[in-house]
Amino acid sequence: MNLFDKHNRFNIANLVTYLNVALGIMAIYFIVKGDFFTAIILAWIAGACDIIDGKLARKYGLSTEYGIQLDSFADFLSFVVMPPFLLFYALKTSMTNGWEELIVGLVFVGYIIAGLRRLIEFNLKVEEGEVAKYFEGVPTPLGAILLWILYLLFSYTLIDSIWMITVLVIAIAWSLNSKLKIPHP
Repeated sequence: MNLFDKHNRFNIANLVTYLNVALGIMAIYFIVKGDFFTAIILAWIAGACDIIDGKLARKYGLSTEYGIQLDSFADFLSFVVMPPFLLFYALKTSMTNGWEELIVGLVFVGYIIAGLRRLIEFNLKVEEGEVAKYFEGVPTPLGAILLWILYLLFSYTLIDSIWMITVLVIAIAWSLNSKLKIPHP
């Protein structure tokens, strides 16, 4: 098996992306167990994998349609599903009734749908091996970072209102599919 063969589904770039997927799944497991610290560490390592896989694909000419789709699936799990899951579980401890849980839960489902839409739109525009100068809308990894910041602000009671956090989540969800121009690193 050649780790530097573009047509190998398990080339070095894709292996790093598969690791991203595994880390996202493990992070969700630790969230359910209530171990947010471990989940966040795993999520940050997944973020590093997201950077590394793209660099490897470009450096070794491994970019393929399969890799592009795989990367988006990994991003969906690690940067669109896991961060709102973490934030929802953190907020849940302060919710006083089922209505709050339902409304906040629906906002988080809306965030996940907005993130999925963003990834699909991105995939429709991207070509193998091509890197745009700007992202249109907030990229999902940046959206994840913004949700982690909200988690920290809530955890350290810098923002103690569930509703303020919820409004900020709505704003971040909107930004994912906005016309904002974000420089590509």
